[in-house]
Order: sequence, then C-alpha cells, then structure tokens
Amino acid sequence: MAQAIQALKSNLLHAVIDCVDTKHLDLGLLVTLEALLAERNVTRAARRLNLSQPALSARLARLREAFSDALLVPAQRGMVLTQRALELQQPLHEALERVRRVVEDGAPPDPATMEATLVIAASDYVQYALLARFSVALRAEAPMIRIAWRALDVMALPTQLERGEVDLALTAPEHAPAAMRQRQLYEEDYAVIARQGHPSVQSGLDLDVFCALDHVIVSPQGGGFAGPTDAALEAIGRRRTVALSTPSFLIVPEIISRSDMIALVPRRIAKGWSDRVQVMEPPLAIPGFFIASIWHDRTTNHPAQGWLRDRLAGLA
Repeated sequence: MAQAIQALKSNLLHAVIDCVDTKHLDLGLLVTLEALLAERNVTRAARRLNLSQPALSARLARLREAFSDALLVPAQRGMVLTQRALELQQPLHEALERVRRVVEDGAPPDPATMEATLVIAASDYVQYALLARFSVALRAEAPMIRIAWRALDVMALPTQLERGEVDLALTAPEHAPAAMRQRQLYEEDYAVIARQGHPSVQSGLDLDVFCALDHVIVSPQGGGFAGPTDAALEAIGRRRTVALSTPSFLIVPEIISRSDMIALVPRRIAKGWSDRVQVMEPPLAIPGFFIASIWHDRTTNHPAQGWLRDRLAGLA
C-alpha cells in the first residue's frame, strides 16, 4: 500500500506539475490547492479543510511561491483563477482521486469515525420531508459528519455543483443540469387537507364539494393561481376557486387548520399534520412528481459522499 501511494504521488507530481520544484510540495499542499481551486475563496476552502484562515493563507503563500504564480487573484466579486490554475484544476483533482481510491481501496468507510462536510441544496419541502430525518439519523450513525442545507437555486445549480459549492442537490429529475449524475429517490403524490371539524368535509370529499370550496395553491415563483390540479379539472370540464397563493408548502397546513379553505399538498407534508388536519384522497387523479439526488461526477468515487448518498436513498 505504501509503495502504491508513493508511486501515485510521484506520478501525480510529474504528470500534473511540470516546471515546478516538487521538493517543496507534498500531498497536503496539493489537497489544499485542490480545495482553493474548487472554492475560489480562502474562507470557504479553510472551512472545507477544517483549517484556520491564517493557516490556509500560509499554505496559499507556499503554493504561490512553488508555482511562481498567484493562482487566485482578487476580482470584483470574490477571486478568480489564473490561467495556470485553470490548467491545473482538472488534472490535479483526477490525480488526487486516484490517490484516495488507493488509500481507501478495500476498506469501506466507518460511519462512526468518518469526517466530512456535505452541502445539500433542496427546497423547503424536501428539507421538511427528507432532510430533517436524514440529518437526525446521521447524528447517531455518523456524528463527525457535518451537514449544511442550502436553498435550491435551479438556475445557479450547474455552477454550484461544478465549483463544489454544493455537493448534492435534491430536486425533480428534470431540473438536473446536463452531464450531472442523478439517482431517483422517491415518487411523491398529493393529498387533500381540510381543518378538523370543517362543516363541508365530514365524511369524505366528492368532486362537487372539492370544486365549491376555496383553495390554497402553492406557486414557488409567487403569484400563480393555477397548477396541475386546474389542468386535471379542465380536462373533465370542471373548475375550482383559488383564493390564496403562497410560495411554500410549509405554511399551507397552518392556514388550512385556521380556515375553511382546503389545499392539495405533498403527502409527506400532509402526514406530518395528520393530528391537526383531515387528510383525504383527491376526488380526481392529480399527477405527482419524483425527487432525485443530483451530484457532479467529481464526487462519484468519493467514499464518504458515496456512503452518504446511499444512506439518503435508503432513508427516502
């Protein structure tokens, strides 16, 4: 094993770094360089490596001296990579991944001692439906794992995954950026919720009552008053009245519990409120949706992240 690592280190240094005095570089510095090139920010790279910012700044100074290049330079927003740094980024990452595979080959990660930080981007619905349970489970199984939740930004997601700002995104498969890996986690459907003691909803919910009552609808971009339910109703010549549009599913059960309006919400949210609202089947077929995990290929072979993706899929 030691000979294999030493051979890979030698190959890495000579294949990736030409015209550099490699006597002044070691694997630790190269891992630091990888993090700096991915994060393009000293503070974030220090957090990723569990180093203080002064310690990382000192390492950056050593790297700049070794390469005779600034590597990262200040820009209007944050820092940008020099041309030399851009040329190094991909081959350096690939070479370090080979080293990691040699080190960890044949030894499955031990969750109890595994150290990693996982940044997950997800909507508030997925945070409620899945991430809350996942994060709680990890505290017992892998107490040295840190989880950071980020709000899902579909437009920024390709850049975030590519730069390592986000390790894993949880969203509908159609939102997956091109060339990213993905794995289907679960299929979600909708349930109707109404307040306990609703005068019009005592023994089930037929289509006439469903259309007669006022509805709350969720419009993630804000301001929308129609959705898949309205398309399904229109297909059979019916309509409903949408009285309120909100940007998030999470506030809807609270509104329903205090009013005579009804709503369709993802079943995982409805189940969480089953002691405070009535949960019923819709009186017509409403298309559901899938949730998938999405990640950049650079983390596919990373043992800790692979274990975390598998654990999340098992929980889902």
